[in-house]
Amino acid sequence: MAEKPSEEPRPESAAPPDDAWEQFLRDSEAGVPASAPKEPSARARMVTERLRALDEAQAAAAGRKGRRFGRSRPVAPARPEGWRTGPAWRETDGRASRRRTVWSVVGVLTAAALAVVAVNPSAALSWLPGGLGGGGADASGASASGVGASGVEASPLAPETARPTGAPGGAEGIPTRERPFTGSPAARWEAGADAIRLPRAKAVNGVPAARIEEALRGTKEFLAAANLDPAVLKGGEPVKALALVDPLEADYLADLRAAVRRPTEDNDPVSAFTRFDPEEVDLVGDVRVRGRMTVAPDTAAEGRALITADYTFVYGVARFGGDETTRVIVRRVLQVDAADPSRYQGTEGRLWIRDLASEIGNDDCREGDGLINPSFFSDLLSASPQAGETRDPYDRSTSVSREDECGVVSRT
Repeated sequence: MAEKPSEEPRPESAAPPDDAWEQFLRDSEAGVPASAPKEPSARARMVTERLRALDEAQAAAAGRKGRRFGRSRPVAPARPEGWRTGPAWRETDGRASRRRTVWSVVGVLTAAALAVVAVNPSAALSWLPGGLGGGGADASGASASGVGASGVEASPLAPETARPTGAPGGAEGIPTRERPFTGSPAARWEAGADAIRLPRAKAVNGVPAARIEEALRGTKEFLAAANLDPAVLKGGEPVKALALVDPLEADYLADLRAAVRRPTEDNDPVSAFTRFDPEEVDLVGDVRVRGRMTVAPDTAAEGRALITADYTFVYGVARFGGDETTRVIVRRVLQVDAADPSRYQGTEGRLWIRDLASEIGNDDCREGDGLINPSFFSDLLSASPQAGETRDPYDRSTSVSREDECGVVSRT
């Protein structure tokens, strides 16, 4: 936040500097009094004041645009050739990379919503959080709201097996406490941990199938513990998730624990864990989940494989004690190392997290408070426009943004 300008009265004019008076005295002796310093006119002072105010406003806007969250670290370099059992995996690799991109719902929607409400109140529904635009029906005749043409609840989408080719269509409807996913593509998504499906485990790049299966199960457990555990969602400590991280990954684990207990702008736990303030919002309905998990050989060395879990979680939230409802969309891309235990050291039953990147849609970008703070439609009417890139949080056809900054969400 930009520093608040001083409220002390400004003098009508400042005293001319000493060198200016000395020059004036010299010129006077030489008979050149025209160089005398002059007090600025009232008009000049007014122009100067306006320019100063404009500069301060521009500086404040630039500060808002440049706010950043979390931290961005490069993916760890390849381990040295011939590295074998003994040293902990990351003594030479540094900490795992964690990135969080945040999109506020406040932004271009604000001015547009005000204009539409004034001209055509009924059309204003298209600007409500939820992307209440046109149709968006898929080939089955069911819209993204989850209700088919006959008004019957549509069946869930088939599991995601590959990256989509584009963003899901729009939907009609206003979210409520009873139906928080109305107007959202997530209305047809599966709910809860059952939506996190594991690929068939098989040996990869010298890593036994049993080790791959263990790492796959652990990856699912971490995602569920970090993003679905009711206690964590209500702002609690992610005890189960932290217990899954390999203690040999000491620096990263220490950072995670410090973030939960003492959140800061540079180390915010929402980079890894989904947490809300139970005194501000009520979680309503279940959590909708969509994504996929893959296993690939680590091309840097024999005996290592890389598990990548790319999942989007959608949460229905209502204002605490009220009826106004919106959604928060959180995308996590988690990369976990699986290694041949005969070649590399690791703790059995624990995860070695190589990378965790996140995108959070509909967060007001509050710095370092350790919680996701959603905005509601009524907030748009009084909020200042938010600078930054505008993106669709439901679009899973693109890679996760690697920019740690606040932007604008196009819908919730």
